Amino acid sequence: MAKKSTSGDPHALTDHAIDKATYKADMHALQIELVKLQKHFLAKDDKILVLLEGRDAAGKDGVIKRITRHLSPRETRVVALGRPSDRDRSTWYFQRYIPHLPAAGEFVLMNRSWYNRAGVERVMGFCDQAEYDEFMETVLDFEHMLVRSGIKLVKYYIDITKGEQKARLKDRRDNPLKQWKISPIDAQATKLWDDYSVARNDMLARTHNPVSPWTVVRGDDKWLARLNLIRDLLMRLDYDGKVNEVLRSNPDIVFRYDESYIQNRMIAP
Repeated sequence: MAKKSTSGDPHALTDHAIDKATYKADMHALQIELVKLQKHFLAKDDKILVLLEGRDAAGKDGVIKRITRHLSPRETRVVALGRPSDRDRSTWYFQRYIPHLPAAGEFVLMNRSWYNRAGVERVMGFCDQAEYDEFMETVLDFEHMLVRSGIKLVKYYIDITKGEQKARLKDRRDNPLKQWKISPIDAQATKLWDDYSVARNDMLARTHNPVSPWTVVRGDDKWLARLNLIRDLLMRLDYDGKVNEVLRSNPDIVFRYDESYIQNRMIAP
């Protein structure tokens, strides 16, 4: 039975709109599909790169954990880079990401990516205007080079409402098993909500394109977000033995970015 959202936000989805047994059964079926995908890309030497962006506490860690749970750790890598060093700051911005790109037969998931510059760095003042402008002017050229090189690039933005973020950040502070997730930036996340919204809207509008488009996932219901993101990812990638019946995603949860979704509040204001 679905529970009411703890966020108190009228735009938030229910905590879990499906029961636990259904969630577990659906996730199991999807994880079988993920294993099939890995077997296929290993045989074909495919290079898969998935970028996961979103506000603090949007659910990036959770979906990555479910994607990678039954995959070979030798060919599956999760990349979550920290703040750039002084040396990193003196190099070409994309340079620190290049060593982490997938080789043949590898599946790489980036928990935040070069789009840090368009979000956290812009809002928190970790980059200046010139650095931001250069990034926005060159990022699509960089991504298009990756795609032309044979990398299958998929970009997700996991979107949550303000009330839901506030509730999850409180849970981080109160839960002793989640202390490692707490960062100084968390304290500013809700205070700077509007600034992050402006940065997100600019990023999506300026970097959504046919070659490397953005897919938005509504993340207030963690279970639905995980299931639908994985379904969408599997549907986009070719592999043998695909069971399409388990890959039908909900278009109210996962959808290709369009400016109208900001205007009609499908993307949280």
